[in-house]
Amino acid sequence: MADYDYDVIIVGSGPAGLTAAIYTGRALLNTLVIGGRLSGGQLMLTSGVENFPGFPDGIQGPVLMQEMRKQAERFGAKIIDEDTESVDFSNDPFQIKVAGKSYSSKAVIISTGSSAKWLGLPSEVRMRGRGVSSCATCDGYFFRGKRVVVVGGGDTAIEEALFLTKYASEVSVIHRREVLRASKIMQKRAMANPKIKFVWNSVVEEISGDQKVEGVKVRNVKTGEVSIIASDGVFVAIGFEPNTKVFKGQIELDEKGYTVTRNVTETSVRGVFVAGDVHDHKYRQAVTAAGEGCKAALDALAYLEEQKEVTIPA
Repeated sequence: MADYDYDVIIVGSGPAGLTAAIYTGRALLNTLVIGGRLSGGQLMLTSGVENFPGFPDGIQGPVLMQEMRKQAERFGAKIIDEDTESVDFSNDPFQIKVAGKSYSSKAVIISTGSSAKWLGLPSEVRMRGRGVSSCATCDGYFFRGKRVVVVGGGDTAIEEALFLTKYASEVSVIHRREVLRASKIMQKRAMANPKIKFVWNSVVEEISGDQKVEGVKVRNVKTGEVSIIASDGVFVAIGFEPNTKVFKGQIELDEKGYTVTRNVTETSVRGVFVAGDVHDHKYRQAVTAAGEGCKAALDALAYLEEQKEVTIPA
């Protein structure tokens, strides 16, 4: 027996989750958003956002998420800033446990996003939003005519490096091995680009700078030699991890842990939907996540109406 019952529960409070909450709230569904203790998604780590429609002068990431949260709450969504402890999608209604309490609903929207893999350096944490980023598409524009570093050797890293050449004057790719893991075609493009240079067999040990990134300290893993590379920005591109551990065994996940969908947004369990980076491992944009949140909400509404759980207002 659940402590609290809702029409729909949304797990995650980034652009996907809050957009979904706006739509379900406007449809007069009793909506709960389990936002997590680190609510707001990856935009909470982003300083300036200039590619979200409607903000010609740009907007700070945390401010954008605060405004989206206010909008969701305006339409009646209840938001709790606690992490999901466990879920049970085996029975109807679905059960979700949070902070020792049990919540149930007829439909669930998963929008827990993904987390960038970081280097684990204290200086990296300190300089996030001050020149350290995990998204070239999001932040590359801020480095026009500047020198940047990309850390990694897979497709993601090389895609980031190639994208950054549109803006940066020089892109240094730092890879701990002497051979890239990226696909051959991506390697060929990067090798042929005069703006890209490679720093092989090396790892970043520290990011220097006070108010902004000024350079990186690099150690050669074969010789032990330490050098300093002057840089205005550092893009960490060693991969992402979908935040799906709590859903393992409850819905189908692919080999990398991303959710598998049927019929656009529905997962392997009828009535459980998904939106945003927890499913999308290609685009990873706030605007695409918001669009998926809209689609998941509309699909959840259609499902509930089909099950005769609610009547959608005209």
